[in-house]
Amino acid sequence: MNTNADPVYVAAGLRTPFARVDGDLHQLDAIAVSVPVVQAMAKLLTPGAHPDFVVWGTVMPSLGMSNIAREAVLDSGLHPATPAFSTVLACSTSMAATFEAASMLGSGGRELAIAGGSESMSRVQFGLNQNFSDWMRRLIQARSFGQRVDRFAQIKFRDVRLFIPTVTNRTTGKSMGEHCEEMVREWHIARETQDRLALTSHERAVRAMANGFFDDLIAPVGEVTRDSLPRANTSLERLAKLSPAFDRSGKGTITAGNASPLTDGAAGVWVANAGGLKRLPSHLPHVQLVDWELAAVNLKTEGLLMAPAYAIPRLLARHNLAFNDIDLWEIHEAFAAQVLCNVAAIENRDFLENKVGVHAEFGAFPWTRVNPNGGSIALGHPFGATGARILSMAIKELAAMGAGKRAIVSICADGGLGTVALLRAV
Repeated sequence: MNTNADPVYVAAGLRTPFARVDGDLHQLDAIAVSVPVVQAMAKLLTPGAHPDFVVWGTVMPSLGMSNIAREAVLDSGLHPATPAFSTVLACSTSMAATFEAASMLGSGGRELAIAGGSESMSRVQFGLNQNFSDWMRRLIQARSFGQRVDRFAQIKFRDVRLFIPTVTNRTTGKSMGEHCEEMVREWHIARETQDRLALTSHERAVRAMANGFFDDLIAPVGEVTRDSLPRANTSLERLAKLSPAFDRSGKGTITAGNASPLTDGAAGVWVANAGGLKRLPSHLPHVQLVDWELAAVNLKTEGLLMAPAYAIPRLLARHNLAFNDIDLWEIHEAFAAQVLCNVAAIENRDFLENKVGVHAEFGAFPWTRVNPNGGSIALGHPFGATGARILSMAIKELAAMGAGKRAIVSICADGGLGTVALLRAV
């Protein structure tokens, strides 16, 4: 919830082109892919000026850094006195960074921040499992040849293993796709409905690219200037031929075609109060960040990616808004099924009253207002960057609609978490 007494604004930031894992950005780690974005955003300020602070995050761990925000500041050439701290909230990381930045505005004269994140799925680092790491540390600490011999005698073959990060939940051991298949069964979401949403995502992203919508939202990385993931040649027939990726029992519905792909990229967004807004170029699209909501569900008894179905109704009810009062919906498409499940839930009165605890009439959900320029299925999903990417797209689209128009931006996240923002054009 926004507790800042003064209005908080978010302005459209920049991002790298998004690329499939092992694709155009495969040589850049999470820091290196962040640098072009931070540099390009900083160049929008008056020469010599810099943001008051930076909040940045990445999801997949790296042994070479503990504070990617600070490393990105230093490697980008921002003033070394710029404070920076890191955050992580799975797929909601850079949206959470935005909320944290908003909460800090006004304190200590802070007016302007960069919030964002990055992910390099091509440079995921393997490590040693814990027992092997413990043994290696004791070996390094040995002070004599005899101690080293003793340490070597203590190693057990079964402990000599690598730790390989996976896109699975630590508590359940299941992948996001496996969890989403469980949601599909609970909410009775058809495969064809998922494929139709995926096709719409690609069609809208391809159209937006052709119309230049992304041109002022992307900072080139070397010769890479455009997203490589949206497919102009996909169709329902092509999507229908794809095999289920997570449930091969014959009942699976989620495929590589109706799920977001593993992606490399970085994205940032501006967060400002009235004073900070004056420091940004006047042409930069900006809107008010009216309020936000964070939610969590018991992932052992509910769908892992269902938290937005709690956050959205609470946020709307707090402002006495119905679905039709929202002019733009930007919903993260981790999977087409996840979007469909969450919408089915927030349209369900029994769910709203007995699970969410919200007693309100929201009306019919306006599907025509969702993700007009494509979503994560088509554009890609670098975990740490998606929040800033989806916010910048919403900001640009909403600002063009005119003062008073509203948007909801929603992201689900691993761990049974979700973040939702309410924006208003000014």
